[in-house]
Amino acid sequence: MDPLTPLDTLCRIIVRAREYEAQTPTDYDGGEAADNVDDEEEGTLSVLDDTINDSVEEELQAAFEDLGEDQLAEVLAFCWVGQGTYDAADWDEAYDEAQSEVSDSVDGAIDELLDMPMLASVMEAGLAAFDLSCQGVGDIG
Repeated sequence: MDPLTPLDTLCRIIVRAREYEAQTPTDYDGGEAADNVDDEEEGTLSVLDDTINDSVEEELQAAFEDLGEDQLAEVLAFCWVGQGTYDAADWDEAYDEAQSEVSDSVDGAIDELLDMPMLASVMEAGLAAFDLSCQGVGDIG
């Protein structure tokens, strides 16, 4: 399968998605209040702070916005295959459904991608289902 979207573009999205996922805030208390944590809420440790670099989300969103509608639908379909919502054999059905969703609302499709848990991993899994890989593309390896 030759994707509509250049593989290097898909791989750049995966890199940005990894950076975006790393920005997700998580409060963790280790199962008990920690004595060495100086925080207003005793025992709560903010493991990751999403205010570190808000531009990562903006860059990922811009990458999605720069795609044509058919390419955005392709990215969404790859993610659905990677999640197991569709099998690789059902690509046409997944792509048609994604095209329908994108044509209903580009912003809604982008929001779905941004809200997707483990976006980078499911996108990579979707590519792998078609023997596509980011190995050797750009800085990904």
